[in-house]
Amino acid sequence: MTANDITEVAPTGEPIVLAEGVRHSFGRVEVLKGVDLRVYAGEVVCLIGPSGSGKSTLLRCVNHLEPVSGGRIWVDGQLVGYRRKGNKLYELSDKEICRRRADIGMVFQHFNLFPHMTVLENLVEAPCRVRRQPKRAVAERALDLLTQVGLSDKRDAYPAQLSGGQQQRVAIARALCMQPKLMLFDEPTSALDPELVGDVLEVVRKLAETGMTMIVVTHEIGFARSVADRVVFLDGGRIIESGPAEEVIMSPTHERTQAFLAAVR
Repeated sequence: MTANDITEVAPTGEPIVLAEGVRHSFGRVEVLKGVDLRVYAGEVVCLIGPSGSGKSTLLRCVNHLEPVSGGRIWVDGQLVGYRRKGNKLYELSDKEICRRRADIGMVFQHFNLFPHMTVLENLVEAPCRVRRQPKRAVAERALDLLTQVGLSDKRDAYPAQLSGGQQQRVAIARALCMQPKLMLFDEPTSALDPELVGDVLEVVRKLAETGMTMIVVTHEIGFARSVADRVVFLDGGRIIESGPAEEVIMSPTHERTQAFLAAVR
């Protein structure tokens, strides 16, 4: 990754997420090919597009689960994953990456709950261990979040005793228990049976109403239309079209966006 003209702090007034010319490759295959994206405080942005278009990779780069191979990303004014020394970039230590990642909540396709911990233990683990917050206060916050996602009666259950939809709602509550500035959702309903999708989407919908800044990778086009402030369509590692959700979904201007939406409706 080159370091020309790189600063560690984004210019004054920039959004919560600022991506400039982001590239990422898996071996010789370039998955992201110069992506620019801005996400402002309180905004909900849905990333849509065909499988393999780079949506999930872009999301993972925002959290430095995948390092960028070109370009740069800032979250809340901090350069993601790197520090500058002279005219070169150096990747942060695992400890520093973990510390910065604490402000970004992420919900994955497959829940990623700790199977040997109860629901409540899953929620309190990271705030106590990473943020060093007192366990009693964290537990109170966790119980409140479980009530918000409709699972207050499952506090002592283990993940294996829950349905997929319940596990995903626990995963959302766990991410929120860290009190993040930004929430990332990577196709949160793709691993669920159809009848379980609605409950999870309703939790995300209510979260959007609170003003949480969110980036959501989703194939649920109706959900994107009703919840997103902005929809971004990716194909072949590039942003093809971006704009207000209603405009992009109902009146797309690019023929590739038109073809994709016609196929998934």
